[in-house]
Amino acid sequence: MDGAKAKLFESRGVLTAGCFRPVPDPQARSGSRNSVTNVMRNLPIGAEVQRGGVHFRIWAPASKAVKVRVGKEPGLGKGAVEEELRPEGTGYFSGVVEETEAGDFYHYVLDSGSFPDPASRFQPAGPHEASQVIDPRAYAWKDDGWAGAGDGPHVIYEMHVGTFTEAGTWAAAAELLPGLAELGITILEIMPIADFPGRFGWGYDGVSLFAPTRLYGSPDDVRAFVDRAHAQGLAVILDVVYNHLGPDGNYLTKFSQDYFTDRYQTEWGEPFNFDGPNSKPVREYFLANVAYWIREFHFDGFRFDATQQIFDASPKHILVELSQAARESAGPRKVYLVAENEPQDVRIIRSQAQGGYALDAIWNDDFHHSAIVALTGKREAYYTDYQGLAQEFVSAVRFGFLYQGQYYHWQQKARGTPSLGVPPQMFVNFLQNHDQVANSLGGHRIHTLAAPGAVRTATALLLLGPWTPMLFQGQEFAASTPFLYFADHVDWLAEKVAAGRTEFLKQFPSLSSPEIAGRLPSPEAQDTFKSCRLRNGERLEGIHGQVFELHRDLIQLKKNDPVLAGSARRGLDAQTLSQRAFLVRYFGEIPGDDRLLICNLDHDVEVRPAPFPLLAPPPDRGWKVLWTSEHPTYGGQGLPLFQTAGPVTLPGLSAILLGSETPQPCAG
Repeated sequence: MDGAKAKLFESRGVLTAGCFRPVPDPQARSGSRNSVTNVMRNLPIGAEVQRGGVHFRIWAPASKAVKVRVGKEPGLGKGAVEEELRPEGTGYFSGVVEETEAGDFYHYVLDSGSFPDPASRFQPAGPHEASQVIDPRAYAWKDDGWAGAGDGPHVIYEMHVGTFTEAGTWAAAAELLPGLAELGITILEIMPIADFPGRFGWGYDGVSLFAPTRLYGSPDDVRAFVDRAHAQGLAVILDVVYNHLGPDGNYLTKFSQDYFTDRYQTEWGEPFNFDGPNSKPVREYFLANVAYWIREFHFDGFRFDATQQIFDASPKHILVELSQAARESAGPRKVYLVAENEPQDVRIIRSQAQGGYALDAIWNDDFHHSAIVALTGKREAYYTDYQGLAQEFVSAVRFGFLYQGQYYHWQQKARGTPSLGVPPQMFVNFLQNHDQVANSLGGHRIHTLAAPGAVRTATALLLLGPWTPMLFQGQEFAASTPFLYFADHVDWLAEKVAAGRTEFLKQFPSLSSPEIAGRLPSPEAQDTFKSCRLRNGERLEGIHGQVFELHRDLIQLKKNDPVLAGSARRGLDAQTLSQRAFLVRYFGEIPGDDRLLICNLDHDVEVRPAPFPLLAPPPDRGWKVLWTSEHPTYGGQGLPLFQTAGPVTLPGLSAILLGSETPQPCAG
């Protein structure tokens, strides 16, 4: 490669929102075996198929020289060839290896040894072995008319592909997509799929951030799943972990020590270097990752894991750039970006004009914690500061977060930020998620811990409330299977992980005794993993079918009633009726076209309407029952009567949705 060609990437390369597209140099001529002539890349790093060969590009400033070893067999033994990549002078090395094609295997050969590609598109034998060249253009997409996630109202469904079906594959999961569409789900949130060592895991210890794990199928199987989801009207967002990598299979430091920093600390490992020396290529790596999942797999957005552990003191936070990269990579398609943020920093969802990061939604742990206390009565560990009383749910309706800067006794510091004025749909509320179900002795789902009537009531609040509801897989039919913490690690790491898990659960006094510790399922046991696989046939059986009907009817109400959905709503308010009973009033744009949701998480309660003005029907109108959680279809105990002419009786452990109507004249 002569000097002019070597300058190609420096002077003519274009990096926009994670998309690196070197402009072809008309003066460049084909020369050596690794010429860069007429290279057009989609990403700034990784192996990309070109006419006549494969172009490789890697950031490896820790090595004086970089070679790529390429072969037809995974072991890269006999018949494999090595080609030296040319330095660009910025820590990057690049070049084309001719007569190389999709399906070939490769390693980068550095001064310190041979390693898989940090931007590998597939690791068919796991993250320790050879990378494979993938040509994403080989898949024929059928979703040209897909417009993206849409404006809502949304109902999110969190899915772990490995346990969603007995087979644990993309193909098997795709077969069940019509049922999720029928249920009324609009967005599938897929737990992390970046490849990790072992036979099973949650995915939060991923190490190959560009390689969809081989455990669930091939990259084209991922594409086929997303394609079929779009055909069913389902958006698909991906849970990504940009705060740390797993401890086993992480080879980034072999390429550069600057990928990580010791200026901050995370709970799980070294944080990424987004704001220190040589951080520009690190940021580029993650911007490319966002662009990759959207461009090559047509994902509709992301759920960013534990954003409080993504440290960046730069003038423009990396989350802002990630948001921009996602939206620009999607083109006209609408993406949906949601964050987990334990401190509840509302800056995550504020606009850039307001100094925010411009994401679309944020998880609301407060709602979950209040609901669990209300349903189970347990107030251990991080539930200590919650009472599960009506006022907490009223505050959730009116303000979003409960903690907006008050003192949080459990953490012994102030928690949260003011969220006044934030549209309620920007809060993602839930009764279950992967973490919270697993943070129990046996991975217990809420229907095994609380009275059926109480769970139906909380489900009604979740699905009819003004926020964006999220269900965890199996919740929609009260799955009999648990969801436990499982991770298949090598022996030395498995012991540490199991011990760490036991230590973590000790924050719950009821789980802290040696006797209980001995009963905790082993994360590394295959039986632990297998026990979590859903039995999807249950959704049609007995009580499971009743729960499915409950969820389906509520979601249809949420989506189709214009006042509940917000399209014909001019406001809402909420009020306590007793310590454990409350109401939510939805005011329709058409005067008098209101809805009233009454929830009672206590025994039967009689209230006098006078102190509760939100109970009053609109002028010249009355209330009629539109829906009740006590309908026998859902396993309820009957159809409670409701009238406001005198004292109002609120049936115990029930929810009632009322609509206003013009009173019928009396006969005679």
